[in-house]
Amino acid sequence: MSASTPIRIVGAPGSPYSRKMRAVLRYRRIPFRWIIRGSKDDRDIPDVPVALIPVLVFPEGDAMVDSTYQIERLEKSITGRSLGHPDPALAFIDALIEDYADEWLTKAMFHYRWAYPADIQKAAEILPRWGKIDGPEEMVQQLGKVFAKRQIDRLGVVGSNKTTGPVIEQSYRGLLRALDSVLRDQPFVMGRRPGASDFGLLGQLTQLALFDPTPMAVALEESPRVVTWCDLIEDLSGFEVEEGDWMSRDAVPESVTLLLRQVGTYYAPFLLGNADALERGADGVECEIAGHPWTQKPFPYQGKCLGWLRERHRALSDADRHAADTLLEGTGCEALF
Repeated sequence: MSASTPIRIVGAPGSPYSRKMRAVLRYRRIPFRWIIRGSKDDRDIPDVPVALIPVLVFPEGDAMVDSTYQIERLEKSITGRSLGHPDPALAFIDALIEDYADEWLTKAMFHYRWAYPADIQKAAEILPRWGKIDGPEEMVQQLGKVFAKRQIDRLGVVGSNKTTGPVIEQSYRGLLRALDSVLRDQPFVMGRRPGASDFGLLGQLTQLALFDPTPMAVALEESPRVVTWCDLIEDLSGFEVEEGDWMSRDAVPESVTLLLRQVGTYYAPFLLGNADALERGADGVECEIAGHPWTQKPFPYQGKCLGWLRERHRALSDADRHAADTLLEGTGCEALF
């Protein structure tokens, strides 16, 4: 694929995965057209298996969803400014943190947006206007009500309920503090240049720290540094990097271990509880996270995520697997593998 032929990315400002992939394209200096879902330019888009955004439409004419696999395809087809850490052990750590951002931190994004009145009101007022800024007010208001109701009804699907809400909010604060610690040591999770995990975290934080009122206030309270980081890495097109900017496996700061403990404390027990429920054909996930009960409906896709992480772990050489396991030791993540 020629990097001079624009890719079309169909998304929306309120979609964390859209913002993630737009930032990836900017950083990698891949020409693209940003198309708002539902706008006049959102047409002639090839079919995709599921109605999710962002959709990446490639010059060859095909389209795909799922940001993790979009990044992998871009890595294989376009050289330069790679997101792939050259050390397989650290590439695995990068993938684990990206998965945590995509699949666990998104629970906080969805929870805050649709569980608090101020956040519901803002989302209902703003989100429907992106596709047609000059749309009739009556139509926009009705779309906002319909969309808000649909999303509120889905809270249970992502795991937000009266039992889990406090755990989600505790987890969000923990992530902010851990990421703040990382950013005191180095500008990105993967060192002095970003990996996929940086953009995974950014995607969710564009909503949590930059859009929705309640988690925005929490982010400013816990870490103005993280809020600033989000503004900076949304567009790294002018940021120069060198191969030596990657973090070394022999010099992983304790702050990155603290971040991995967030993954091990919250995401790992959920993945294991979810996998157990799926294996037993149970109607609900029942597990304990950070000393608190967790209940929700099983999530088949996140069962696949655990399988993919385990496959990637098994694919490491013995020496690289040992290095990765040493980095995970004591974080809680080792229970996954």
